[in-house]
Amino acid sequence: MIKLKNSPIQTITFQNKQFLVKRDDLIHKDFSGNKARKLHYYLDKEYPNIKKLISHGSNQSNAMYSLSVLAKLKGWKFIYYTNHVASFLEQNPQGNYKYALENGMKIVIDKNFDKHKLEQCKHSLFIDEGGAVQEAAYGLNILANELKEYQEQNNIKNLKVFLPSGTGTTALFLQKFLDIEVITCPCVGDAEYLKKQFLELEKDEKHHPTIINTEKKYHFGKLYKENYILWEELKKQTNIEFELLYDPIGWNTILNTKLDLKNTTILYIHQGGIIGNETMIQRYKYKWNF
Repeated sequence: MIKLKNSPIQTITFQNKQFLVKRDDLIHKDFSGNKARKLHYYLDKEYPNIKKLISHGSNQSNAMYSLSVLAKLKGWKFIYYTNHVASFLEQNPQGNYKYALENGMKIVIDKNFDKHKLEQCKHSLFIDEGGAVQEAAYGLNILANELKEYQEQNNIKNLKVFLPSGTGTTALFLQKFLDIEVITCPCVGDAEYLKKQFLELEKDEKHHPTIINTEKKYHFGKLYKENYILWEELKKQTNIEFELLYDPIGWNTILNTKLDLKNTTILYIHQGGIIGNETMIQRYKYKWNF
């Protein structure tokens, strides 16, 4: 069985400002970033009566790939529901879609599937889109403890944690387990949408992270030229490859909002999911000839 390791924390300088980066892209080659944290519970727990894993989401989701690895390790069938797969992708599998298929994923294209029926399938484990489940708290408590230990060992006084959010699950549970402020920005929808996602998992708003609005509203999965340029610049200045969907939005938000970077140490949590860059880079190069 896979053993997830404590990822290192690295000091970087970007645009003449110093940051800490929690290298969750280095947790494990098959499980990285927030998906590794959210699925940690399922890795450690035994499920003697489960035969099948069911989930849903986009056809290039990082979670989809990680779930396919989980199912393969556990010896489960993996059924994944999505609302669309382009004919080109079906004929030329690539990225997360390709590797999930290689792990045995069966994909079902259905715009009107009933999530509640899927939850009740016998001998099946249903994990909601993006790992937005209470069980995610298990792995995120481990992450929070790693951050606390680092802060204590290095005597860091004014530490704040920053990460971009899709469902907001990672940021929410981190704030619940940490005494320091956790800051996030919405990468899917807006702040109102993100707040609703928080409330699905935690009604007590004192455990909710701080939401900072992005410079503009981003449409999930859409290409933004400035994001690719920022991603390339991050790689050049830090020698770290970030993922292309969430991380550039996160870094853009840090650099263009009124965070006190002089008197605060910002620890950025790498989102992992580098395998998804394969298709994202192709899309960017096709559109803008980078």
